[in-house]
Amino acid sequence: MKSQSFKTIIVLLVIAGALGAFFFVYANTNDRAILNYSQNSQGAATTTKEVFVPTHIDTPENVRAIYMTSWVAGTTDFRQDLVDLVEETELNSIIIDIKDYSGKIAFPIEGPLIEEYGMIENRVPDIKEFIEELHKKGIYVIGRVTVFQDPYLAQLRPDLAVQKASDKSVWKDRKGLSFTDPGNKEVWDYHIAIAEGSYNLGFDEINFDYIRFPSDGDMTDIYYPKSEEVILADPDFGKAEVVEGFFRYLDRNLDDRIVTSADIFGMTTTNYDDLNIGQVLERALPHFDYIAPMVYPSHYPKNFIGLSNPAAHPYEVIKYSMDRAHERTLLASTTPAQLRPWYQDFDLGADYTAELVRAQITAGYDAGVDSWMLWAPSNRYTKGALKPYYVEPVKERETGTTTTP
Repeated sequence: MKSQSFKTIIVLLVIAGALGAFFFVYANTNDRAILNYSQNSQGAATTTKEVFVPTHIDTPENVRAIYMTSWVAGTTDFRQDLVDLVEETELNSIIIDIKDYSGKIAFPIEGPLIEEYGMIENRVPDIKEFIEELHKKGIYVIGRVTVFQDPYLAQLRPDLAVQKASDKSVWKDRKGLSFTDPGNKEVWDYHIAIAEGSYNLGFDEINFDYIRFPSDGDMTDIYYPKSEEVILADPDFGKAEVVEGFFRYLDRNLDDRIVTSADIFGMTTTNYDDLNIGQVLERALPHFDYIAPMVYPSHYPKNFIGLSNPAAHPYEVIKYSMDRAHERTLLASTTPAQLRPWYQDFDLGADYTAELVRAQITAGYDAGVDSWMLWAPSNRYTKGALKPYYVEPVKERETGTTTTP
């Protein structure tokens, strides 16, 4: 009986030892997993998910850019053609749509407001990798955000939208597109979230477009819920003050690391009123790093500066417009280097040959404006209008010979 009990005790001790060894190994393995997770959160290389850290490059002294839609950015062959064009010519920057006329965001961006309001349509699944590739090639990347023209948000939140005065339904312009109210701070905060989220993906600069009141459609049946409330509260307020309020809000609340640019109507360089859309050059200048007048010759009215068809005379239109803008920046105690106009590379009002496209660039240079951006809705650009890429020869001090780095 004692012998049997002794054997039983031995068996139980063996089992207990085996269980102890098992739990020791399990606990040690679990500790390693916890350690690995902890190390990964501090940046150590482990099998867990790595934290994405975007790269950024400095703004070129003179930006020379082309525009790329988000659909093209998501099409490998097409976008490569444009990257090749940049590498083969004097171009050094690319503008990519983040949020376009549809109101949809072209790739995932993190942020609570974006989760609440944003409609992600993942058109560029590899946006992080694409930006990284551009940076490795020394290409500056600008993200374009269409602000108040936003059919998606207007439908999602009609209370944020420009409305019809007659029945308070969502108003639409002549193209059937809706706007959000330029005076609504909820809309302002939403676009700050988009800008900061995009910067965290690697965009070097955020370009704000459609920062204005609507300009066409049935303007007799239109109502701005928040803007009109603000305007009625102060007799000195109008559309220009509302839009300037947005500019100031961006300036004060956007992450200071983000370079900003603002697209404004071309005629803001020659007109001193707000064109009934709230844009005045001097009101924008203090709040952005760069101002981008859209001085497309085809968009000027007949007989502008005596020209029956301004589109056929790009040099004259750009020279006059940018001369006036240059003068006004000096009077506003800012620098003409802040000006970065949009030029047209599309046929409207005239056949835009290489000579006509280049005439705009030359006119800008002659007006003292050295940066520019080309707009082609088709994303097909006139290579003949661009100078080929060129590396300035460097003289060797020792030998006096020249080399090309």
